[in-house]
Amino acid sequence: MTAATPDWSGAFRDDPADPYARWAQTFPDLPEDMVERAASYGVLEAVAEGTRLASPGDRSVDFFIVLDGAIEIYEAGAGGAESLVVRHDRNQFTGELDLLNDRASLVSAVAVEQTRVARLDRISFRRLLSGEPDVAEIIMRAFILRRIGIIRHAHGSATLLGMRGSGDTLAVQRLLTRNGYPVRLEDAVDTEHGRALAAQLGLGDADLPALIRPGGEVLKRPSTRAVADAIGLWEPADPAKVHDVAIVGGGPGGLAAAVYAASEGLGTILIEELAPGGQAGTSSRIENYLGFPTGISGQALAGRAHVQAQKFGARLAISRRVVSLECAESPFRLVLDDGSRVSARSVIVASGARYRRLGTPDDLHYEGKGIHYAATPMEAVLCAGQEVVVVGGGNSAGQAAMFLSRIASHVHMLVRGEGLAATMSDYLVQRIRSSPRITLHAQSSVTSLTGEPYLRSITWGNRQSGAVGVIEASNLFVMVGAEPNTGWLGDCVALDDRGFVLTGTSSGASTSSPFESSRQGVYAIGDVRSASVKRVASAVGEGSVVVSAIHQYLETLQPGRS
Repeated sequence: MTAATPDWSGAFRDDPADPYARWAQTFPDLPEDMVERAASYGVLEAVAEGTRLASPGDRSVDFFIVLDGAIEIYEAGAGGAESLVVRHDRNQFTGELDLLNDRASLVSAVAVEQTRVARLDRISFRRLLSGEPDVAEIIMRAFILRRIGIIRHAHGSATLLGMRGSGDTLAVQRLLTRNGYPVRLEDAVDTEHGRALAAQLGLGDADLPALIRPGGEVLKRPSTRAVADAIGLWEPADPAKVHDVAIVGGGPGGLAAAVYAASEGLGTILIEELAPGGQAGTSSRIENYLGFPTGISGQALAGRAHVQAQKFGARLAISRRVVSLECAESPFRLVLDDGSRVSARSVIVASGARYRRLGTPDDLHYEGKGIHYAATPMEAVLCAGQEVVVVGGGNSAGQAAMFLSRIASHVHMLVRGEGLAATMSDYLVQRIRSSPRITLHAQSSVTSLTGEPYLRSITWGNRQSGAVGVIEASNLFVMVGAEPNTGWLGDCVALDDRGFVLTGTSSGASTSSPFESSRQGVYAIGDVRSASVKRVASAVGEGSVVVSAIHQYLETLQPGRS
């Protein structure tokens, strides 16, 4: 194996968490018989030395197997200069997870000598994955590891220049990080390098945060949608295409529905505003999900499901929000917040819930300035060595408290109830009780917040004793439940008195499916469904089961289609 990165010291080989330590899996040599079978799905080409096979920003890049010669992969740095990432030699292959979607390429691919390749376009590549499962296993493992390596080593990354802890900076960082896009964060206030970079680019406070793309393009105070479009995260959909099923929401239920629908041959599109995973995607560790005895982070679970759905051909449309459903006639039309429309013969409502606010008079003022609704490594960095407050008594709050207790100097939990047993899984209750770094304040709630320009102090009161306390803390994690995200449905389906979607016989419709709403062809799964069990496993189960009902419904529209 001759692939090499001459500028690296090789120190990564001692770090088992680095995918480049698993070199033989990340950049494998395919056996000759696999090369022969895989190459038969494409066309054989002779490529002249210096031929550029892909460039940053290109979409629908082809998949190449090197039969003879070599292809080198480069990333663009500041000013457009390129540096070597890796070299693919004989019996190796190019690509990473972007081969499963239509996102913009992060790197360049160049033939560095007279090279013979097997070229597979996207259709041929998907045929390969379907037709050669043993080859597909090696490719998929390599693709996942390569993407992890890209993020870890920031290959082809953008630089986010902003004020650490700022809501606007965190919003852009969250979009990029949760969607697996490499990004470097530079603090424009508290670090000398960040201040110098801002001065070099002529950026003032009013221009921050700024996203500096490889090659030098600068986006000043961009919206998350503008960032998604600029980096190629958003994949424009064909407005004339009618999908078999459109899934609104990319949480565990929506992702499961996408996997099962696409794997069963349905034309599938999933629309998600921020990133795959939904609220579960922000969980630091899920320990009671079947098959993961040591636990798994919400983002890792969502990332695997995301890749799995794309492998089967599902289209995931990220960074757009559905604002309304046109349901008067078939096909249904989903209106997105940019004015575009997506047509589908059936719709799965998996839009989950929106985070519930704290409810104090000044909480809105501190959103993005100290109040958080998720505890991920991004927020944890802000809490190192400090006291923090977690409000809420459910599993999400318990997982957040345990995660933050490893980083913060101390964690204070405020709950309205008499304790945690009624609202939290026992394994979390026991860990919180035994942790010297967590203090539980029962029958207590936040009464006021102070600090400028960011949160500095949290005042709380005990409802039973009347005692009042003040915690000097700059980070407050609010996990007090959520409200159903159903406003976009309008009058299309029946809702219960709390706004959740009524399904099955409770919806008033005569249906054999427990997930069909009052409108035929529109289904609801997961947290957004009335009377659902609010668990990741149940949402995944509902997402897989609902697909059989959709097959039956589509058969009524097009008899004989299955």
